Formats: sequence, structure tokens, C-alpha cells
Amino acid sequence: MNAILLSINPEYVDKILSGEKRYEFRKVKCKKEIDKIFIYSTSPIMKVVGEAIVDDILIGEPQKIWNITSKSAGINKKFFDEYYKGKPQAIAYKLSHIIEYDKPKNLIDYGIKTPPQSFQYITI
Repeated sequence: MNAILLSINPEYVDKILSGEKRYEFRKVKCKKEIDKIFIYSTSPIMKVVGEAIVDDILIGEPQKIWNITSKSAGINKKFFDEYYKGKPQAIAYKLSHIIEYDKPKNLIDYGIKTPPQSFQYITI
């Protein structure tokens, strides 16, 4: 099983944990096939607050990806368009089985000293 730790803004972490946001968007796909995402909530939380199973990875032209994901994107079209401005490809990780930890974990619990800019592979 391959997993990554993703740094995500607390606003979007809340939407993932509530189920409003079922896709996590990225500009670059991980080289390894990913089965699980550990969710690191950035400042001011600065903790690993949960995890999710990756059901699917959608890759394609941004408008096509938006058409598929928009109902569960957890972001608006303007934000999506700005994020992918000038990019020929969008990546969307489809999340399921989202678990919020009762007690958030520290990065050091995963052997990580500093939060990743985008993502970091995790051995589980």
C-alpha cells in the first residue's frame, strides 16, 4: 500500500472531513500509485488530523475534470480556474472512507520533521 501525507489548508480540511469536499486537486500526480492520503492541516493547526482512501485518480484537461468533480469539489469554479490557469492537465484524487482522528497526530509520529510543500510519501 502506498500512501502520501498532503499539506492542506484548514478551510479545505474541514470540507473534506465534513464530506463536502470529495476530491483533492493537485497540479502534479504522484509517481507511485496512491491508495491512502494522510491529511496534514496547515497553520494554525499544524497536525495530521485524518486520513482517506483514494478511490480513483482523475487526470485530464481542467474543464473535463471540473465537469466530473464540480458537485463534490468543495471549491468554486473561480478558484479551480485560477489554480489551473495555464495548465494543460488537472489531477483530482477521489476520496472515500474519510476518518477524522479523535486526537490529531504530530508529523514526528510519521518520522517527518517538517511539513511537505505539497506531499510526502509515507510508509505504512
